[in-house]
Amino acid sequence: MTWQAALVTLFPGMFPGPLGFSLAGDALARGTWSLATTDLREHGIGRHRKVDGAPAGGGAGLVMRPDVVASALAAAAPPDDPRPRLLMSPRGAPLTQARVRDLAAGPGIVILCGRFEGVDERAVAGCGLEEVSVGDYVLSGGEIAALALLDACIRLLPGVMGAEASGVEESFEGGLLEYPHYTQPRLWEGRDTPDVLLSGNHAAVARWRREQALRLTRERRPDLPGAAPPEPGPGKPRARRRACEGDRD
Repeated sequence: MTWQAALVTLFPGMFPGPLGFSLAGDALARGTWSLATTDLREHGIGRHRKVDGAPAGGGAGLVMRPDVVASALAAAAPPDDPRPRLLMSPRGAPLTQARVRDLAAGPGIVILCGRFEGVDERAVAGCGLEEVSVGDYVLSGGEIAALALLDACIRLLPGVMGAEASGVEESFEGGLLEYPHYTQPRLWEGRDTPDVLLSGNHAAVARWRREQALRLTRERRPDLPGAAPPEPGPGKPRARRRACEGDRD
């Protein structure tokens, strides 16, 4: 079954963009996934196809009108469409690999690419939009964020990556960053490939990779779940906490 992506945007010419190349492009040509774009401007109001208005209460910038957004989303996907409706927004829930896997396992997604100061809150609520963020920074619009989200999903679709393990042994799987990689030549500019990787001992290689992934995660992303020390097992009492000032035995 084809995984279907629908985009609502003021700039449909930005798609498929980089998704028309490499793995995603090959998968698009094979029909593994499909892409449909809806031009938000075609649903604009009046002779000039207006899609925005001044923010209520004053302030800088413009806000995307709820009637225009609702009309464009209805054209992109009927009300009974089972695909989740996403709004790329810096105030949304951070996109995680787990959420990407959920989306890739479904029938596809509908994405609204915001512009200007944002989208009228009534459209967010009324159209059932799930706000998603790709990072703690602000882009000029949701199109680039949508490309990132789509690429993350498409590479996980069956048959897109050559090796099934490629989608499992990588960063954020299991709550860890990925271990370091090496290839030929063995010695490069005085830097050697670790002996264990050339030992042929698969158990030792797996152990080394796990240790390195844990080390990198604790150094760079201690917030990830894999960085936390394991909970004591059954029958193993927790270490007695150190006495604090004011404690008594």
